[in-house]
Amino acid sequence: MSMRGYFAIGAEGISKPMNLGALMRTANAFGASFVFSVGAEPKLKVAYKADTSKTFESVPYYQWDAISDMAFPKGCQLVGIELTEDAITLPEFKHPKAAAYVLGRERGDLSPEMLAKCDHVVKIPTRFCINVSLAGALVMYDRVLSMGSFRDRPVMPGGPKA
Repeated sequence: MSMRGYFAIGAEGISKPMNLGALMRTANAFGASFVFSVGAEPKLKVAYKADTSKTFESVPYYQWDAISDMAFPKGCQLVGIELTEDAITLPEFKHPKAAAYVLGRERGDLSPEMLAKCDHVVKIPTRFCINVSLAGALVMYDRVLSMGSFRDRPVMPGGPKA
């Protein structure tokens, strides 16, 4: 798989160490350049211990206390993942070459302040909100699928014939 650009993923107001650990592990598996949290619960200062792939040893983790503390590389577009009426549906979204995806807290939405900072807002086409780490995995999978160097899917069921 070959992709140009980079991406990061994080969450605003995340409160469960296992969710952050799962998000970090999945980010590592999909090749994220960094992982971040904004306004995380204080107990998450050690949440990286829930990440069994030890992402923090090979992928930077930024822990910002407030939205005003966020600092992304020049040209990086912030993409909010939120189930709102006017959000772009994930299968119809063209991912930016340089992107930082931000997910909402477990029991709530992205804050109005975070949504205002986003260059794009994308929704996963589900009937209701799903787990934050699962939502992150779906977004990263969609990015890899849409931006990777994969052959077109075959017309008939099954995989390509060698």
